Amino acid sequence: MNRIIAFDIGDKRIGVAVSDPFGEMALPLETYFRVATEKDISYLVSLAKSKEATTIVCGLPVNFDGSSSVQTEKTAAFIEKLRSATDIEVVTTDERFTTMEARRLLLEADMRRDKRKQVIDKIAASYILEDYINRKRNGK
Repeated sequence: MNRIIAFDIGDKRIGVAVSDPFGEMALPLETYFRVATEKDISYLVSLAKSKEATTIVCGLPVNFDGSSSVQTEKTAAFIEKLRSATDIEVVTTDERFTTMEARRLLLEADMRRDKRKQVIDKIAASYILEDYINRKRNGK
């Protein structure tokens, strides 16, 4: 089994997606509403273990030109704490455009704004995971 879990880490919410047991398909799982950093990390590690994940993929938000922002630094600090809390491999990937793509998809589906807010992060996490799976499959 090669299950992968992905996190789209935000200040208020964390989108979660998980792969199928073979690590080939990305499936949106849930949107976790943040409480406090230590509790958030504990929950995410527990979730990853319950899903038997062998890899955790975290989206790293960068500017459109690839440079770092304040959000990049905050997310990177959170990811480092996550790494320290688990023995599961934690990797990062560029998450540019994932939330934008998720928003476009939900708008095309004519989903109401309040409903979009509940699902957009887990959809973005599935895009992060899908990109990671595709890059891994293509040897990148």
